[in-house]
Formats: sequence, C-alpha cells, structure tokens
Amino acid sequence: MPVDIDAAVLSNTRLSSNYNVVRLAAPEIARQARPGQFIMVRPGRNGEPFLRRPFSVFEILRDPSGSVVGLSLLNKQIGIATRAIFALEPGDRLPCLGPLGQPFTPVDPPTETWMVAGGVGLAPFAMLAESLRSRGSATTLFYGARHGVELYYLDFFEQLGTRLVLTTEDGSRGETWFVTSALENALRKLPPHAPLMVYACGPTRMLAAVARLAAAYSRPAEVSLEQVMGCGLGGCYSCVVEVRNGDRDGHYVRACIEGPVFRSDRVIWETLMH
Repeated sequence: MPVDIDAAVLSNTRLSSNYNVVRLAAPEIARQARPGQFIMVRPGRNGEPFLRRPFSVFEILRDPSGSVVGLSLLNKQIGIATRAIFALEPGDRLPCLGPLGQPFTPVDPPTETWMVAGGVGLAPFAMLAESLRSRGSATTLFYGARHGVELYYLDFFEQLGTRLVLTTEDGSRGETWFVTSALENALRKLPPHAPLMVYACGPTRMLAAVARLAAAYSRPAEVSLEQVMGCGLGGCYSCVVEVRNGDRDGHYVRACIEGPVFRSDRVIWETLMH
C-alpha cells in the first residue's frame, strides 16, 4: 500500500548543471518499491507548484548492515518542480507518496535482458539492474544522450556486471547514432531463438521506435511511459493512454494505475505521439 510521508533529504549530488540525484530517508516507501514504480513528490514552497510530480524510484538505499533506509531520485531541472528538487539541501523535507504504479516484469536465466534508456529515462534501471543481477540474468544497458557528459552512473552499472552500449548524437562518447539504432543493430545480430526481454524508458518517440523494433524482430518488450500525472492515484485522468484490449483498439486506461509500465505491443503509439 502506498504511504504518504515527509521525507528528509539525506544528500543531493549534483551530477552536472542540470542533473542531480537526491537521496531521501523514506524506508517505508523503499521497502515496498519494485523496479519501474514511482512516487509523487511535492517540492517547492508557498504552494507552488500546486500538484505533485511523478519520479521513478532510482535506487534503494541501505545501511552497512543491509537494512533499507531510503531511496533516491534522478532529476533533471527543467521547470518549477525540478528546479526546486535540484536546489534541495540535506535536512530539507520533501513530501512523498508511494510506491505507485505497475512495475517491470522480471525474467530469469537463460533469458537475456536489454535495457534501453534515453536521457533521464535511465531512472528506473538502477533498481531493475540490481533486481536482474540478483536473479542471475545477463543484462545490457543501451544508453543514449546528446552529449557524452550527459551519460551518468556508468560505474554503478559496470559494478553490477551490466554490459554498456553507449551512444551520443554528437559522437563525443560511444557510437555516433541514436540509441534505437544501436538496439536495431544488436537485434539484427542476435540469433532468432535466443531468449530475450527488452525494457525501455525515455522520450515517447524513442519508446515507439523500440516497440516497432521489438515487433519487427518478434521480441517481447516493456516500456515505462513518461506521462504527465496530476495525482498518481487515478482521480484526475490526466495520464490516460490508448491501448489495445485484446483485439479491440480505442480502450483508454490511466497510466498511473495500469502503468507506467506497459507491454509495448499494447500501446497505440499513433495516438500517444499526437
């Protein structure tokens, strides 16, 4: 069950002039959270912004004994809420509600797992990579950004044994192409009967491209949608997504309830991108 707490800020690591990782003392949420779930936070003061904002749970924090003590959020400052989160200092308080939403579906060996992240879409994959490692699954992270300096937490994933495939649009690190091009190249080389599960999070057009590639190569995929959410509890209907329900199209669901993780072949991407 989700809980609503006023979490203390443990630390704020600024990765760049726009990206940061905030660590929160929220064990009540962290102990329940599963990879792909999110929390709703209310940063700022004087009632602005009025609505909470959704953030994927990035890491589960543990003390030296292994006890869960909190969680972290990966943030990119863009608007009022994300600027307020970027400015947080240790000891500040951040109201948090969670965990919310449907998580990724983990798989076991011998199925290989590929995670595809675009920019801040890296957020749900720290937890997922840890979970897959505990199951013994071989993991690869396809991680794309505009510039090499915007590729973060690489050491974290390498320490988990995750193979990295990096792409940048300006060629400053890794391959010079979109992350979906790297994914397509890898799918083309993979033996047809090799078991594989694809997970993706990032901009909607990137997710649509991943869904198209997964279908073309007959591979299952799950995507975490970055929908605008007003409440996170299904009451405001601000995050509706058109999906296929069996053979029937035109069925709308709330991403905060049935998502944010969806099977990629369920989503009607044409509607989502308009």
